[in-house]
Amino acid sequence: MLKKIMKGGRKPSKSDPNDPSLYGFGQPTGRSPMANVVVNHASRAGPGLASPTAGGSGAVATPPPMGSIEPLPLFRDVAVSERQNLFLRKLQVCCFQLDFSDTLKSVREKEIKRQTLLELVDFIQSGSSKITETCQEEMIKMISINIFRCLPPASHENTGQENADPEEEEPYLEPSWPHLQLVYELLLRYVVSSDTDTKIAKRYIDHSFVLKLLDLFDSEDPREREYLKTILHRIYGKFMVHRPFIRKAINNIFYRFIYETERHSGIAELLEILGSIINGFALPMKEEHKLFLVRALIPLHKPKPVAMYHQQLSYCITQFVEKDYKLADTVIRGLLKYWPVTNCQKEVLFLGELEEVLEATQAAEFQRCMVPLFRQIAHCLNSSHFQVAERALFLWNNEHIVSLIAQNRNVILPIIFEALEKNIQSHWNQAVHGLTVNIRKMFQEMDTELFEECQNQYAEKQSRAKEVEEQRELTWKRLADVAAQRGGEDMVTV
Repeated sequence: MLKKIMKGGRKPSKSDPNDPSLYGFGQPTGRSPMANVVVNHASRAGPGLASPTAGGSGAVATPPPMGSIEPLPLFRDVAVSERQNLFLRKLQVCCFQLDFSDTLKSVREKEIKRQTLLELVDFIQSGSSKITETCQEEMIKMISINIFRCLPPASHENTGQENADPEEEEPYLEPSWPHLQLVYELLLRYVVSSDTDTKIAKRYIDHSFVLKLLDLFDSEDPREREYLKTILHRIYGKFMVHRPFIRKAINNIFYRFIYETERHSGIAELLEILGSIINGFALPMKEEHKLFLVRALIPLHKPKPVAMYHQQLSYCITQFVEKDYKLADTVIRGLLKYWPVTNCQKEVLFLGELEEVLEATQAAEFQRCMVPLFRQIAHCLNSSHFQVAERALFLWNNEHIVSLIAQNRNVILPIIFEALEKNIQSHWNQAVHGLTVNIRKMFQEMDTELFEECQNQYAEKQSRAKEVEEQRELTWKRLADVAAQRGGEDMVTV
């Protein structure tokens, strides 16, 4: 019985179309003169037809049993009353999945399917005839059969390099892209079409379909991610009922990336979608959106590959502050929490983002976080990596930030004065030295009395430090002398 259960629990293995060979094809541009044909087999349906769970419910209609490839007419060559039936038959052709691991295999069949997909795209785009609900259901099933698949292992898994830099890896290009692109184009045209009734379409573009679309964002092929980004954005805009679900699903992808894998190909594209979504948030902002900022967006600064998506992340963060200026304190403290300790390139990115956030920060929020903020900036000013020090000094080129600093100079100057003096005295880079001199002069002109007070405090501190150092050396000398007298030849003095 146990053996029977174990055998019954096994799932059939899926074919893996992960060959690096590429069957190239450009953007779909209009109708091809070549007639379409139906691929039918006498004993079985195509590989994709036996998957009723690939989007929507029910089974895909099987082509009538035929032992040969028969041509199908073009839409323009049949009566209007016959076009819906012809549409279904063309969908059946496109349900057949072909092996792209060998570019010389099934060349004729691949071209037949490509031409059929081209005509389906053209038919939907032209809007010459509204398609029935049955046709819409079958179309989503055909699309699901083609696009929902097991993605190949990530490049670093193939090479065995766990710590490989994603920026240096060559992107994987999907060998089936000549067909896959047209399937995505068909889905996009269907979603954006003014003839598509969302009340009907949401039965087939449901939560399950959206989740599978989101899973595909981990594709290493940048062309596929670009299509997915556009399609999901349009779905979010058209299907209002799906909006909370989409936001929550993206949340979950981020959580897994931050706290488990630190490996995902589509974080940048998902953040691009969110940037547009955040831009449309109504005010006052919902608590749900603020929690998303604190629990997902800010922690996205933590993973090592943050440089891969930092531009999009920075835009989302800045959008939140521009929408609600009271969030500036939360964002700045979040940046300080995840501030890099040893990664200088990452630190330069953080400083750039900090400037954008401060640009949208008001005086009250600035005052709440300025002490920890300028302690960190003082540390950056003294960085031996000249790009970090230079980027920190560039903050003073921003008029809004300078005005905030000027209003709170009594607190800020004492914090950073020592860092400025150290740069002038000993920083190795001439550009950093010159910028520091300019900022020191700016503070001196801003408030001479305060500057002199800080200068005196710094001089006293340096004097005390020198006295302490002299006292320490004297104490060690006395200890060495005593040890030498008591220990005789067995003692070693330094």
